[in-house]
Amino acid sequence: MILNAVTPLKTHAYGSAAVRTARDTEYDAFSRITRQLRQTDRRCATIEAIQAVHLNNELWTALAADLAAPGNALPDEVKAGLLSLAGFSIRRGHACLQGEATTDALIDINLSIMKGLRGEVPA
Repeated sequence: MILNAVTPLKTHAYGSAAVRTARDTEYDAFSRITRQLRQTDRRCATIEAIQAVHLNNELWTALAADLAAPGNALPDEVKAGLLSLAGFSIRRGHACLQGEATTDALIDINLSIMKGLRGEVPA
């Protein structure tokens, strides 16, 4: 699950192990997909852009499913806000795929989430 799982120890090339938290995993997913969105045509007119938007929709769908799961321990207010963002991001993704919007809002939202995951947003 996106918000509840803690990934196992990951061994680096140097032989040391580092603990990867759920936040690390989430940040990496958002970072990878946001980078893909930023490197493609913002009007979603290329196969690379379509693939990036599709991956973004999958990420937000998985996040929404995790947020709605009964065992999710986030406060209700936080879950509601993130579910709202998920809905908007998925709708905007579909609009991009239909040529009715650019990916700019998707990129902005993902960057904001990444800042929050890194603790760069004041509480």
